[in-house]
Amino acid sequence: MSKTGRFAAAVAGFVSALAVPVTVEAQLPAGVTEVASVEGITEYRLENGLRFLLFPDQSNQRITVNITYLVGSRHEGYGETGMAHLLEHLVFKGTPNHPDIPKELDEHGAFPNGTTWFDRTNYFETFPATDENLEWALDLEADRMVNSFIAQEDLDSEMTVVRNEWEAGENSPQGVLQKRVLSAAYDWHNYGNSTIGARADIENVPIDRLQAFYRKYYQPDNAILVVAGRFDPDRALELVAEKFGPLPRPDRTGANQLFNTYTAEPAQDGERTVTLRRVGDVQFAMAAYHMPPGSHEHFAAVDVMTHILSARPAGRLYQALVEPGLAANAFAGNFQLREPGILFAGTEVREGDSLDEAADVMLGTIQALTDEPPTEEEVERAKTDFLSGIELSFNNPQGIALQLSEWASMGDWRLFFLHRDRLERVTPEAVHQVAQAYLKPSNRTIGYFYPADETPARAEIPPPPDVGALVASYTGREAVAEGEAFEPTIENIEARTARFELPSGLKVAFLAKENRGDAVNVRFTLRHGTESGLMGQATAGSLAGAMLMRGTESRSRQEISDELDRLKAQGFVNGGATTASGSFTTVRENLPAVLRLGAEILQEPAFDADEFELLREERLAGIESQMSEPQALVLQAFQRHFSDYPADHPRYSPTFEEQIERLEAATVDEARAFWQGFYGVQGGTMSVVGDFDAAEIRALIEELFGDWTASEAYARVPVQYREIAPLTLDIETPDKANAMMFAGLSIQMRDDHPDYPALLLGNHILGGGMNSRLFSRIRGEEGLSYGVSSNYGAPPIDDAAQFLAFAIFAPENADKVVAAFEDVLETTLADGFSPEEFEAAKRGYLDQQQNARANDAAIANMLSNSLFLDRPLFFNAEREAAIEALTAGDVVDAMRRHIDPTKLTIIRGGDFANKLVP
Repeated sequence: MSKTGRFAAAVAGFVSALAVPVTVEAQLPAGVTEVASVEGITEYRLENGLRFLLFPDQSNQRITVNITYLVGSRHEGYGETGMAHLLEHLVFKGTPNHPDIPKELDEHGAFPNGTTWFDRTNYFETFPATDENLEWALDLEADRMVNSFIAQEDLDSEMTVVRNEWEAGENSPQGVLQKRVLSAAYDWHNYGNSTIGARADIENVPIDRLQAFYRKYYQPDNAILVVAGRFDPDRALELVAEKFGPLPRPDRTGANQLFNTYTAEPAQDGERTVTLRRVGDVQFAMAAYHMPPGSHEHFAAVDVMTHILSARPAGRLYQALVEPGLAANAFAGNFQLREPGILFAGTEVREGDSLDEAADVMLGTIQALTDEPPTEEEVERAKTDFLSGIELSFNNPQGIALQLSEWASMGDWRLFFLHRDRLERVTPEAVHQVAQAYLKPSNRTIGYFYPADETPARAEIPPPPDVGALVASYTGREAVAEGEAFEPTIENIEARTARFELPSGLKVAFLAKENRGDAVNVRFTLRHGTESGLMGQATAGSLAGAMLMRGTESRSRQEISDELDRLKAQGFVNGGATTASGSFTTVRENLPAVLRLGAEILQEPAFDADEFELLREERLAGIESQMSEPQALVLQAFQRHFSDYPADHPRYSPTFEEQIERLEAATVDEARAFWQGFYGVQGGTMSVVGDFDAAEIRALIEELFGDWTASEAYARVPVQYREIAPLTLDIETPDKANAMMFAGLSIQMRDDHPDYPALLLGNHILGGGMNSRLFSRIRGEEGLSYGVSSNYGAPPIDDAAQFLAFAIFAPENADKVVAAFEDVLETTLADGFSPEEFEAAKRGYLDQQQNARANDAAIANMLSNSLFLDRPLFFNAEREAAIEALTAGDVVDAMRRHIDPTKLTIIRGGDFANKLVP
């Protein structure tokens, strides 16, 4: 439901107008006033104080409704830490008119979430674009704004869920170290408190304090609503006025006044140090520096400075720490917030290497930015990266609806455009000035996972500027042209798709359509080798695939990254023992150049020895960091129990120790030899979806891949089905606050089996979403787990299907979680489903399938798979028709035939010693 520990993005989206006339004030519904319009986004205001933004996009077949309340952990008082986040959970518990919100979300095929951050809380749902769905979503958000239950019984169950989320965060030494560093960096300001809060506050907060917090901040005059996607603007105006207009403007006198937070953090007057000692397998060092507010004119240069430190591989921290082998990883980021935030940097060091040496180099590298301006190349690379990402996000109204939450919480949503303009003007001198102002030893806090000068210079952090004055006359730029209104039904996709095959064996599918911002998506999968030919080649194949993006014969790793930025492209190429795959998103005019770059990456990799060593160190550190983690250990044990392949087989699941041994023995020559022998397109598929010239791109694909074949033969490596004996296993992981369970069994079935549609729908009801039985029981009723779900999937060729369930929980609740899971499963198999539950779940599942097809990347993946299977998309339509025809009896009968609780394997990992009740 929530993601509280994420970083606020410096720049994360961009928007533009469609060719939809702006509604003039004379046409506005009663009580609605137009406030401002910038590049396709128009702000309106209701008399009760609600601000709302409309962003219509007729080429996007979904609608996102996002409501943001300007309240976060910054507003919490003593004993209230984590309360904004806890309240976010409770608002999903219902209202008198919407008593079962998870059920409604499921029935409308919505993808929902809620998030809490320092300055705001938001709730959103993305759903298929219909007037009915839009009216429902607006009614839901208007109702739960002021009528949510916020009841004691819901707090009793959800408190333990949130506590479990807190416990999950406690498993990460890096995450805990970051919390400690922030806490030490701030003397008074609430930015020093993690949004998740203190465990004691989560466990003990009284319901009346939560209710008072809700009544004060969840009001129309403290909220911003965004509607983005495919909708009629006039109808949306009417609906917002109808649903939200009747809500009264609250009385803002006495204790109900909304004050601007006024706690100002004093200038830090000396370096601070934090040491953390916990169970773990790698070492960390982290440094944090106070920075100005996100709306301040300096922050564009702060963003560029952060990029100069953090970029990989050209970033200064990577080059100073990772390339020489002093560290396995290095990173940097910043919190761009309403009030003065933080720039942080960190490094990960393998056990046995010197953390002190790596930390000294990290701090020296940061401090070097104050000595002289960065190079023009560094600054331009950062600006190109940011601005390319901004321009690409023209095509994602859903993302914009969410990103406006961040900018609105900084003072005004138009800051997004102002920040973009400021980024364009950043110079090396501006970055140097910012570094000199804020990267002072007296302004930093250092943390280690394992004083200063007598008269230190102090960094004076400027206060937030007058945002109203900054944006008052801002008008933005010219909008981007809209795309076509393409309905993503299987029939339409199939009718518009063209397929062909090259002499080399590459199968290609084209779906050309006009997209917003001329966006186009490319996806490909190359399949290689035979079962006998790939014996003993798994590690070489994995390393070969990982080396592809690390340089070609004519470009370095950084030059590949720079070229993608220049082409306004995002994507990757990677590979393993049996396949290589890639995906790129770009714009129409740059698609030929992106395809040429992709072909160069695939066909001309450099296999640089230094890059290979860097890759090996990163992988070794990654493995070592997982060796004491419950989730990783349980997943590995589960995979190995269900695998019966010899150790040299490409589908063998090695232990962590085996992975380390294989990596340490691997050579760059072995990786290069794998690529030379196995890479080609004879087993490959490619799909192109979006805005492109089909004739031009076909000719280019024929030129690039028409005769590229591998010397080694290709025949698909089958997946073996076998009967798996049930196993019950507990793995002890000391000093880990969160535990994990995996449960599952193998089923002999392919996806064309007559029972497969019934099992898909049955799993959806059992554990497939927020309204599922497992979620409702284990999280909703008993509050035992933050995350619990089940999954069922059958492959299209082999008959090795699997039913799987998982949950995270506090170690002391392990037996309760297993008991609840087994009870829900057995009750379902014994009693089946009520007609009302069944029909609502079926409609929600089918709507979710339609919703998923509104994404071009998902369509590209569907087309690529259909090429490999030589199966038209109508197979998917037939499956959905079969699901539509199912009865509740059909589904439970199929589940009884294939899911036998006595054959379940259950593996748990956690700190169970002295915590499990006999």
